[in-house]
Amino acid sequence: MCPLPPSGRAASLYKLRKVLYKYKVPFEGNAKNDEVIMRIRRPGRVGDHIWFLGREESGVYLLEGRDGTMVVSGGMSYIVPEVLQQLDEFGIDEERISKILILHSHFDHVGIVPFFKRRFPRVEVYASARAWEVLRMEKAIATINEFSRNVAKRMEEEEAYFIYDLEWRGDVAGSTVREGDQLDLGDFRVSILEIPGHSSCCIAAYVPQLKALFPTDGGGIPFDETIVTSGNSNYTKFQEGLERLKELEIEIYCADHYGYITGEEAKTFIPKTIEMARRNRTLMEEVYRSVRDVDLAAKKLVSSFYDQNPSYFLSPEIFLDVYRQMVRHIASVLDGKA
Repeated sequence: MCPLPPSGRAASLYKLRKVLYKYKVPFEGNAKNDEVIMRIRRPGRVGDHIWFLGREESGVYLLEGRDGTMVVSGGMSYIVPEVLQQLDEFGIDEERISKILILHSHFDHVGIVPFFKRRFPRVEVYASARAWEVLRMEKAIATINEFSRNVAKRMEEEEAYFIYDLEWRGDVAGSTVREGDQLDLGDFRVSILEIPGHSSCCIAAYVPQLKALFPTDGGGIPFDETIVTSGNSNYTKFQEGLERLKELEIEIYCADHYGYITGEEAKTFIPKTIEMARRNRTLMEEVYRSVRDVDLAAKKLVSSFYDQNPSYFLSPEIFLDVYRQMVRHIASVLDGKA
């Protein structure tokens, strides 16, 4: 699904970029087709009012306003120890946290929410109406807990579960946000956009004053040097959501997985994601046409993806479910059933 690493001189540049990403240094190529890239994966200050916390494969953001601090997205459960350590290390007053904004209800984006809601019961939790529907379902909660432990084990971080109360139960509730709503932090407001496609409950957050977009997986995932497009629920709506995000002025692109992007790449990342989504859709169509079986097509696509991207954070078993959903939609469109 993603291109193979380059060879020759391009391979040297590829390796150099990877080192520079790790140490938060911008890479500026000097060949005609090279461009300035700034993908940052280390926790720390993003810019005025914004912090990135957690780990490179799963992060959350803090928006610090005059009237309080908002946690944007919920990451994976096992990052709680590191988030607590980073709050202390960076001198961030966690007592100022007044809001948590869930961008969608998948397990890897709601993980720290129960812990912080229990730690600070006064904190208001916001999510879309559909997200709250999902988070009240016993089956969904069981899946969140199962998948969270699955990935914690894959990342060798199961110990966090023995130290902290991380599991979802029926004790987390909050308020609903919809298209056009704004959450006020005093000196700036956070605008809500509904972008179903990655999930039926997916929303994005945008801060016009900071030109900062928080698209969760409704945007592209900046893994390694490529872009992963994950239109799980409805790939067509996922692509339509990208077209909406393209209209925004973006100088900081805050992804939930693999950090944030600044500089020139942040301004062009959504258009690049649109192109990658188109290419990946074409690939899924071709594979499905060749086998005419959703499960078999998904398995072929996942096998190819992990051949090229063995360090991707999700286990192949979980990512196979993602591909089944995407291919099922593609198949329904091709077979005239959508």
